[in-house]
Formats: sequence, structure tokens, C-alpha cells
Amino acid sequence: MAVASENGKQSFFHRWKWVIVGFVVACTVVLVLAPAASSDPDGLDRVSGDKGFSHHAEGPRYEWLPDYTIPGVHNEWASVVMAGLVGVGIVFVVTLGLGAVARRSRKGDDS
Repeated sequence: MAVASENGKQSFFHRWKWVIVGFVVACTVVLVLAPAASSDPDGLDRVSGDKGFSHHAEGPRYEWLPDYTIPGVHNEWASVVMAGLVGVGIVFVVTLGLGAVARRSRKGDDS
């Protein structure tokens, strides 16, 4: 059951409660687990090194967060956590944007 204010609309927190909770949980996961991530190469990097063809790899054309760090931040823990939080923020904004587009298109179909 929704709690309505005097003008009949739900409060901001009540409408966005699960979005806020999800964002806080994602940020907490980044704070706790990002520094514990392995620095060993992932599957494809490992295989290319083991099989001896890693020297053929091309570097990325651009890097927003090279090696999951923030350039210029010299504390490794802080840099990794900040990069993770930037990633959470990007996913959060893109998801909200896609939800707004879907909601808008659904309202347009109802008329």
C-alpha cells in the first residue's frame, strides 16, 4: 500500500526507496570487494600469455579507467574504490535513463 502525501503523490523516498537501497548496496559491495580483486590476468590474458601470443595484442584505443584505477590517485586502494564507484555511477545513470525512456514510451502508447 502506497503512502500518499496531502496532494495525493508519494514522497520522494517512498517512490525511490528500492533505487536508493540498490545504489547503497552496490557502493558497499565496491567498497568491500573491489580492493580484494585479484591482480592476476583474467582468462583470455592468461591463455594468450601461456600460449605465447600475447605480444600480438593491441592496446585499447582509449582508456577511461586504465587497469580499474583513477589516474593521478597514488593510493592504490582509494584509486580502485573510486574507479569502482565511477562504474556504479555510470551503470546507475544509464539504467535510470533507459527506465525513463521506457516509461515515457509506455505512457505514449496509452494515449
